[in-house]
Parts: sequence; C-alpha cells; structure tokens
Amino acid sequence: MKRLIIAVALLAAGPVVAQAAAPTAKPYVGHELAKSAHVSLEQAQAIALKSRPGKVTDKELEKESGGSGLRYSFDIVADGKTYEVGVDAANGKVLENAAEGKNPD
Repeated sequence: MKRLIIAVALLAAGPVVAQAAAPTAKPYVGHELAKSAHVSLEQAQAIALKSRPGKVTDKELEKESGGSGLRYSFDIVADGKTYEVGVDAANGKVLENAAEGKNPD
C-alpha cells in the first residue's frame, strides 16, 4: 500500500517538476530607478527587440558604467542562445548587444 501511495505521489509530482524546469520570464527589476529614466521600459524593450529579435526572458533597469550610467538590460533568447542587450535609459541608444558569457549576471 505504501508503494502505491508513493508511486501515485511521484506521478502527480512529475508534471510539476517538468513545468518548473521550463524557462520563464523573470519579474522586472528596477522600479525604484524608473523616475530617473527618460526612456520608458516599453520603449527600451522595443529598441532592444529591434536590435536583437527574440524572446525577452529577463529585464532590469540598473546603474551601470557606460552611456548615461542608467541602463535597461534585457536577456533575449534567439536561436537557442541568450543575448544581453543594454539600452541607455536617457536616450535609447543600444549600449550592448552580445551573447551572454559562461557566467551571466
């Protein structure tokens, strides 16, 4: 009887485990910096996707060197590879558009 219960429990958990392993978009980070940006998240994402078409899996607004010092960073999956596209939050200029390395941030 115990084996039957364990087997049923494992079968029930199977799809849940498979769903958890599927890649999903992460929540947006950087709300507190948005008031300093001249370019909106939506505008920056459109610029990033024009530069690197694909699926956005992560997005954040962060202080980082280069450009105005405030940038949107998008992880975009295209052709099975993850790219990081950085868009300046002051003027919408693409600051980075490169494949993520072995240690993505």
